[in-house]
Order: sequence, then structure tokens, then C-alpha cells
Amino acid sequence: MGHLVKNKGYWVPSVALRVRIPGAEAAALLLDGSGRVRGDADLVFDGQPSHPSGAVRLGPSDIGLDLDLNEVEPAIERIVVAGWSRHGGFGEPPVLDAVAPDGSTVLSYAPSEAPDMPAVAVGVFYREAGGWKFDGVGEGYGAGLAGLVTAYGVEVTEDERVPVLGPVRLTGVVKVPGQVPAPGGYVPGLFPPLERPYHLVEGWEFGEVFEPFTAEGHGHQVITVDPSPSGPVLVELAHEGEGYVSLFPLNKRNKDEDFLFASALPDHRGSKILQAPSDRPLRFRITATGRWVLRVKPVAAARRIENVLHGYGAEALLYTGGVADLRVDFFGTTEIEGGYASLSTYEVKGRTSVPSDDRLLFTSNGRMRRSVPLSAGPLVLRYFAAGPWTLTVGEVDPDRS
Repeated sequence: MGHLVKNKGYWVPSVALRVRIPGAEAAALLLDGSGRVRGDADLVFDGQPSHPSGAVRLGPSDIGLDLDLNEVEPAIERIVVAGWSRHGGFGEPPVLDAVAPDGSTVLSYAPSEAPDMPAVAVGVFYREAGGWKFDGVGEGYGAGLAGLVTAYGVEVTEDERVPVLGPVRLTGVVKVPGQVPAPGGYVPGLFPPLERPYHLVEGWEFGEVFEPFTAEGHGHQVITVDPSPSGPVLVELAHEGEGYVSLFPLNKRNKDEDFLFASALPDHRGSKILQAPSDRPLRFRITATGRWVLRVKPVAAARRIENVLHGYGAEALLYTGGVADLRVDFFGTTEIEGGYASLSTYEVKGRTSVPSDDRLLFTSNGRMRRSVPLSAGPLVLRYFAAGPWTLTVGEVDPDRS
């Protein structure tokens, strides 16, 4: 057994490991195929020292973690190991050591820089080819352990005026059985992505109703939608694995119009609303390094924001509620497409074509949380995000001044 010299793709033995982060309190999050926890029990920390499976637990006297990789449930695909402090940021990079039962060192990893934050996701163990690998992470969270676990789907009681000084209070995580993701959720490596069932929005008149069109392929191709709809339509595109993918509508001269998608986002998923022509078939040119699937659907098939919605990449969304505040949590990295995210919206009542007067609500780069006001629906939200995200609708009291 040896030491880790790189931070990506290091094989580890599937044995009971003692994982330590000297100078920090340890925590672990057990994630399913969606990259999120399934429920409260998938968080192990000093307030909940053992996972129900017994495969992950705090060590004796709360020193480090015991990970029995042979006993991890099949539904769990990743285990994020974090270090956190009750006294502010780390003065030097937290070091993660993994030791085998015979006392030999399996790996040792430290981020190249010390995130001056009270909680750090130091590394992740993940399944591959029947075994386990380790990747270094080194991502810091200024909101402490509460901010870190929120990034992986844990809902915590929020009080931003005080630091996290004790056990995080859990408040009802949505539980996802097995490896089946929430509708529209991001499942790394799942291709083609699951088809989402949908029903028409009551009173929705923006775009005609038609039988959805699907095309699948590999690499570069020109596609004609047959039969071809007209007016506003929803276009969904997914691309397998890493590599570049782009999609261009073709005009009547068979030349590219403005692109709908042009992305190097791994496992690209995206949807946008396009004005399909009424005088000719709808045609696209796609360039891709891997396999892809293209779907053209009625606009009413887009996902609706009602309470909490998780997603990945660019997506066109529907909102039919009243005046509200929308909280946006974006978990991207500046290493992919600059970590760019933006949100704009437009009203569709009484319209039969895609308007050009959409209202920009924000643009940002890197991980962030912010709130933006929404007017009453029906609205289309055009959300672009180079990574995973969560949107949460907060109702506004109409009597509030």
C-alpha cells in the first residue's frame, strides 16, 4: 500500500478503512446515483454518529471515521468525507489519511491550498468497475457544516446570524428509493436520461400540443423533425460523458441560426424553448463527440417550479403560481464553463410566439445562493447553469408591505 500522489482516480482496497482528518471534526455524506443524500440517515457526524447500515460511523472518541467499503449498500455510489471546525477556518490544508486494518497507510491527501473556511469537503470515495476509487476535492464552505451538507441535499434549520457550533438539526430530507432519481434529477453516467412523464398545464396556451419527437445518434448529424410542429416548442438535448456538444437550428437556406446549445459540461443535459417555423420543417445540425438524444416536445412538457426543484445544466421551466421569491442555489465550479449561471423570465399570457423582451434576473460565476423576485405566472424561466442547482419557491404574503 502507498500514498496518494494525485488527486484523481486512486484505487483503494475494499476493506474497513480508518479515515482521519487531524485537527478537524469528521463527517461523511453517503450519496446515491443522483449525487445527493436519500434522507437524514445518510449524513454521519457527531450528532448522528453511525449510518444505519453500519458501514460508515465515527471512530472511537469521535476520532475520524470508520468506512467498511465491503458493507456499503449497493444504492450508495459515493461517500464524501468532510472536515469541519467549530472555531473558524483552517490555518493549513486539512490532511486526509486512510489506514488499513493492519495499520498500513492506504492514502494521504491534502488540498494544494487551505480553504479559509470552517468546513471543507476533503475527498470522495466512489465506485468504479466493481471496486472503489478516491478523488481529492478540497472545496470549502463559508457557512460551515450546514452549508456543506446543504450542497448535497440535506435541509438544515437556518439561522445565518450564528455559526454552527453543534449538531446540525435536520428538517426533513426528501427520500429517494434506491437509485431512482427525482423526476428530471441528474444521474451521472445514466444515458439516455429517463423520459419524464408530463401532463398539460391547465389553461396553458403557449405552444401547440403534438406527439413528442425523439432522435438518437452519435457524433455529427443533421436531423429533420417529422412531423414538424410550429410555434413555441421545447427542445431537450442530452450528451453522454465528457466532450463538446452543440445544436444549431437550420434556416430556410439550410444554414446555422443562433445555437441552442454549445457546451462542454460533462453528461450535458439541457432544454430550451424555440420558435419552430410555420413554413418549413424544423431542422437541426448537431456536433458531438459522443452519443446524444434529442427530444422535441410541447412547451407544456417543461418542468414546473412549485416547491423545491433540483436540476443540472440549462433548462426551460414553467411557473404558474402567484408572486413569490425564488431562492437559487448553484453548485457549479469555475473550472467548467467559468461556473456561469443566469436566470431570465418572460410572461406568456396571450402570446403565441417566443418574445424577445425577457427580463434578466441575475448572472453569476461560481457557487452561490441568492433570492430573486418572481411576478405571478404563467411565466417561462430560462435558467442557464454550468452544473447542478436547486430552486426553492418561497410564497410572498400579499398583505406584506
